[in-house]
Amino acid sequence: MLKELREQVLEANLEVVRRGLVLYTFGNVSGISRKDGLVAIKPSGVPYERMTADDLVITDLEGKKAWGDLRPSSDLATHLHLYRSFQEIGGVVHTHSEFATSWAQAKRPIPPFGTTHADYFYGPIPVTRELTAEEIQDDYVHATGVAIVECFGNRDPLETPAALVADHGPFCWGRSPEDAVHNAVVLEAVARMATYTVGLKPKKTGVSQTLLDKHYFRKHGKTATYGQS
Repeated sequence: MLKELREQVLEANLEVVRRGLVLYTFGNVSGISRKDGLVAIKPSGVPYERMTADDLVITDLEGKKAWGDLRPSSDLATHLHLYRSFQEIGGVVHTHSEFATSWAQAKRPIPPFGTTHADYFYGPIPVTRELTAEEIQDDYVHATGVAIVECFGNRDPLETPAALVADHGPFCWGRSPEDAVHNAVVLEAVARMATYTVGLKPKKTGVSQTLLDKHYFRKHGKTATYGQS
């Protein structure tokens, strides 16, 4: 079932390991077939080094298993809420990468301090509110997805394809599983530079709106000029 999607999601999961974003079995990547209404996701607790496409789990958008013998990632409900809420995304990745997670634990959004940030994220990387005790005890994983969607309000989730879950870590997404992982790698680099920046200049403010617009829109949107046509 959905062999091509499972292979894409497997490769995306292996890429987060190659890029140093996960330790042991931390983290997970999923992808969706919008046509079929089905999601492929990493199985829970399976070591990356022995994981195959046949180990991936496929569920519908309500979490009902459609294929696979293993349990899906424990973060499945968060992924599913993002897919239901952000209709244009095709992949989701969650890691505990060191610098992005540090900002999440500090409950601080990452400001656009420079053009590296502006090339990929149109504004600050938002941080969610803290979950209530009731949310944590009741349906914690789903509540995490709700908090992510809430913190975006009317913002386009593809203009800033990442969020920091307070006290937890980053979630990123993209138009495909590969794109989601690409954004997660860039987020970690941006978080690292932001950490160094506030260490060197604690009162540093973000770039101007003019510079943010220039760098973001030359790489994104209908008028983009970056790269080859």
